[in-house]
Amino acid sequence: MNKKSIREKYKSMRFSLSKASRMNLSEQIDYQFKELNLSNIKIVHHYLAVEEQQEIATDGIVKMLRESFQDLLQVVPVMKQQDMISVLYEEGMTVQLNEWGIREPIQEILIDEHSIDCVLTPLLAFDKKGNRVGYGKGCYDRFFTKCRKDVIKIGFSYFPPVDNIQDTDKFDIPLNFCITPDRIYEFG
Repeated sequence: MNKKSIREKYKSMRFSLSKASRMNLSEQIDYQFKELNLSNIKIVHHYLAVEEQQEIATDGIVKMLRESFQDLLQVVPVMKQQDMISVLYEEGMTVQLNEWGIREPIQEILIDEHSIDCVLTPLLAFDKKGNRVGYGKGCYDRFFTKCRKDVIKIGFSYFPPVDNIQDTDKFDIPLNFCITPDRIYEFG
């Protein structure tokens, strides 16, 4: 399948889930996340889930990371046209919706992308090689090029992988892990 077909299919599948089902699946993903060995994480970049897109919330996962790493810094994306920057995020910060309905902190304290240890990445679907299908703007792939080569890229999906995304290209950067309710997929 190509990205466009996958995007349409998985958006439909996501929206067919009830809120109770999504919450249950998210809890299972949180449970799976505990199995990852993420030593020495100091800065985690995570998204603030867009409820209208029924994205998998990262709140529980970030809470687990904070409990494991007392001095953990959280950063979240802020969109600048088609590009993402990383800004410091602390619980309770005032946020506003951007033009795509994404919550962003009003106060923009920039964090250098090279200092990020782990990126929690939204997606619609992924394949058995770790390639992901997002919303089609390429923001995360461009963002990954600004990070260190060893940054840990973790995606989350309600669903298992597709066999192969046919139209990946040199700009697509695969994940290191993708977590589903049933298991953790690890990619070379």
